[in-house]
Amino acid sequence: MNVTIRLISPADGIAVANIIRTVMPEFGAGGAGFAIHDTEVDNMYQAYSDPSCAYYVCEVDGKVIGGGGIAPLQGGSAEYCELKKMYFLSEGRGLGLGYKTLQACIQAAQEIGYIYCYLETFNTMDHAMHLYEKAGFKKIEGPLGNTGHFACDRFYLLKLK
Repeated sequence: MNVTIRLISPADGIAVANIIRTVMPEFGAGGAGFAIHDTEVDNMYQAYSDPSCAYYVCEVDGKVIGGGGIAPLQGGSAEYCELKKMYFLSEGRGLGLGYKTLQACIQAAQEIGYIYCYLETFNTMDHAMHLYEKAGFKKIEGPLGNTGHFACDRFYLLKLK
């Protein structure tokens, strides 16, 4: 198995959008208030091309099977970024690839200069929550910022520095 974790390219847009639209409904996260409806899903390369952002794709044997990124937390202070759009096709789960991609996102957030990394998820995504906790994220009581993802019901924060 040949694994590559790299920054998103313009050619990855369709694959990443398809992954998001495949994975989220698997976990009951296809309705209103979830990231699947964000306009950036169809423009991932452009959405993450700003120097305050980074989006990584994970390829296995040349096929994009997942990804994740960081961007400024909407409605939050400049010291907060948000882990966003981190999803993997079923064939890429349980192989440690999510952890490696998450580590790339955390490193990018630190290099950009963020102090905190926030994320929100949904109660059906148990394996993802375990991954976040393994990486040092701590559960917090409620949402931060103004992401528009009102259907999310689990919130985490990682102090980067």
